[in-house]
Amino acid sequence: MKPRSRYPTVKQLRYFTALDEHEHFGRAAAACFVSQSAFSVAIKELEALLGASLVDRTNKQVTITATGKEIATQARLVLRDIDMLVEIAGAEREPLTGRLRLGIIPTIAPFLLPTMLPALRKGYPKLQLYLREDLTDRVYERMMDGELDLVLIALPYELRGVETQTLFRDPFYLACRQGSELVDPDNYAFNRLQAESVLLLEDGHCLRDHALAACRLRNLDKISQFSATSLQTLVQMVDNDLGITYLPEMARGSALLRGTRVRMHPLSRGSYREVGLAWRRGSARAEEFRELGKFIAKAIV
Repeated sequence: MKPRSRYPTVKQLRYFTALDEHEHFGRAAAACFVSQSAFSVAIKELEALLGASLVDRTNKQVTITATGKEIATQARLVLRDIDMLVEIAGAEREPLTGRLRLGIIPTIAPFLLPTMLPALRKGYPKLQLYLREDLTDRVYERMMDGELDLVLIALPYELRGVETQTLFRDPFYLACRQGSELVDPDNYAFNRLQAESVLLLEDGHCLRDHALAACRLRNLDKISQFSATSLQTLVQMVDNDLGITYLPEMARGSALLRGTRVRMHPLSRGSYREVGLAWRRGSARAEEFRELGKFIAKAIV
């Protein structure tokens, strides 16, 4: 009888890295688009195959063992190498066909996707685009771990081991409630603002850092101690005249401002962020990604 292979499957490795990330069987199973029962069976089979305990299941909590942590790290490297193998094998195929996993940040997704996705479906009907929306550092980590092929983010942002392609500039606008007494949009000057009158997103959102730098918000006394967790929350706070903020041009005319009294007013020409693509340096699909970047830049003009 032929001995059973002692090597785990790609599916088992993907499931286990998902469990390591989510530390919850239900959430990890959902992220892998599989039932929790099938997911649990796969993890138990992996443990039996390796002859090691990877997960402690005590007190209804999931704790990855020390051995499990080491295996999860190696599994991510293996999965990244497998993805690279597939990239190399597909380098000769027609560009922008098949599966493409794109990470995108929440301060770009709601504005760009409604225009970008229909154009991509029409221009590249054989492209199967899978989207993952998250903060910049998280989509970057997923890309470097091989879970994403490339990311659509705002620049500048400190990234290592990647190539980037700038697509366009996205100017910042002053955003305030119509008729607000907190600011005179026609005679705006940052140093004239009241203390703690500027509302921004919380730390972790690159839009906060870009607004601080591009709009030259150097006097931190003007920045409110209250931060918004999302753009929707930020706009609602401004709509209630709790402060003013700075929004990217792509937000103009979007659903984000629909039904509010928030108005956007232009700032100086130097107040902008850049929107671009980033992918792992040395990727076999680099030319394909550059073609995608050119298409997106043209589609959103």
